Amino acid sequence: MDDIVRQAMAKWPNVPNCFGWLGLDERGNWYMRDDRVQAAGPFPQSKGSLLRHEKLIDFIHRNYDRDEGGQWFFQNGPQRVYVELAATPWIFRVAGVDRVMTHTGEPAQVRSSLVDEAGRLYLETDRGFGLVHTQDIVQASEAVESGRWVPLDVRAAELPARYGYVTSPAQRVEASHP
Repeated sequence: MDDIVRQAMAKWPNVPNCFGWLGLDERGNWYMRDDRVQAAGPFPQSKGSLLRHEKLIDFIHRNYDRDEGGQWFFQNGPQRVYVELAATPWIFRVAGVDRVMTHTGEPAQVRSSLVDEAGRLYLETDRGFGLVHTQDIVQASEAVESGRWVPLDVRAAELPARYGYVTSPAQRVEASHP
């Protein structure tokens, strides 16, 4: 986490959390979701505007974390901006069996692999759990075919509970405040 973010958190400790405004898709892309987009439906059906500003994306990546309840957020100064996940909290890029990176650019060591009913490949790593980017399936298949990764079958609907993450913090908040 950036020092400036820690300083802002100390200076303004009671800033309310933000829900529904930021989404992460299945390819590791970030989307800004204004009121109009949120009113049009949940993420990812209603995505919003693709973020393209590299310095903003890098800032999000450096300050991306999870809370004790499995909800992922971007710490924006003193405010937590909770992230709507299209699939998983991490999207993995695969450049070879021993070269796996998170969508935030951190190296990850694969512990196990899973495949769901739609054929999507997931990795359990030292960084956490996530989906393999669709553009990297060829490289990932080499690890599977060589026997280095042996995917276990899993149902996609079971993954959030199994790996302790929340795909929609906004819907969780809405459900707790009817």
